[in-house]
Amino acid sequence: MIELAVFGAGRIGQVHALNAAAHPSVRLKYIVDPVASEHRDHLAIQTHAVLCEPEVVFADPDVTGVIIASSTDTHAKLLLRAARAGKAVFCEKPVSLDFSTVVDVTSKVEKSGIACLLGFQRRYDPDFRLIRERIVSGQAGRLEHIVMHTRDPSPPPRVYVERSGGMFRDQAIHDFDMARYLLGEEIAIVYAAGNSLIDPEIKAAGDIDTAMITLTSVSGRFVQMINCRRAPFGYDQRLEALCSNEVLYVENRPQRGVMIADANGFHSSTPMSYFIERFADAYRAEMHAFVDMIDNGSKPLAGIRDGLEAQRLAEAAIVSMKTGSPVRISHDWHP
Repeated sequence: MIELAVFGAGRIGQVHALNAAAHPSVRLKYIVDPVASEHRDHLAIQTHAVLCEPEVVFADPDVTGVIIASSTDTHAKLLLRAARAGKAVFCEKPVSLDFSTVVDVTSKVEKSGIACLLGFQRRYDPDFRLIRERIVSGQAGRLEHIVMHTRDPSPPPRVYVERSGGMFRDQAIHDFDMARYLLGEEIAIVYAAGNSLIDPEIKAAGDIDTAMITLTSVSGRFVQMINCRRAPFGYDQRLEALCSNEVLYVENRPQRGVMIADANGFHSSTPMSYFIERFADAYRAEMHAFVDMIDNGSKPLAGIRDGLEAQRLAEAAIVSMKTGSPVRISHDWHP
């Protein structure tokens, strides 16, 4: 039985804690969250985990892995403590809002030799994985360009925006990662434009709510990203991959698969309400991958190096938006 601990009992921490507790090979031993709340206490009861301080987790030799789903400002320190303690890590993105810290932590974690999975759950979604498989196998032909749409159902509160690191590091980082994952190569040029068109509170917080980003890969292929903090119909997550033999689509998943037709036309269900619902299967698969990584040494689909490279693109997008010019990047580029 693999014993794990979860840091963070918030929205994504609850998802990971419940998935870990439901895994037949896992005992969720500890939950660490300094903020006392009913949902934290209820989560501990649901999962039969003990609420404790971080020191207890890292001193317990029976805990072989930790899940870092706490606030972003805690990720770097917890990753380094896990590396020193020799414990495997499943960490939510990003590693830090400071890019120099991301570079430093990535280097130290890799040198420590611990297994590390980074939380880019779309890589574990069956739809995105099928597209990747058809591209890698050659069945779809050569991938030529990608178009991605990511729109939240409604803007987040200002207090969240002020701690998120901005739209590129918080929301668009998943699209940056998927671009690298599907292309199978790095990005050479980032060109981004952004503005606050929807929510004056986001603008007052110094962030944007609408962006368009164009990426050019090292071989000259293109990615167009459309990101927004609002979609009037719900969570909007779509992808189109143009290949030489096929065009591959990931569409929004409806809440129900039934279409109703009457004299007024055809009516279908609204999309799933938000990313936690939309990617529920992916989050479960991600937890299974973490357990396999610990148990069998399986390589994760996304490691800490992928987190660094996705954030490199986010940082370049910020620079591009501020300067109004494309940013050329390389393997050692930093803002």
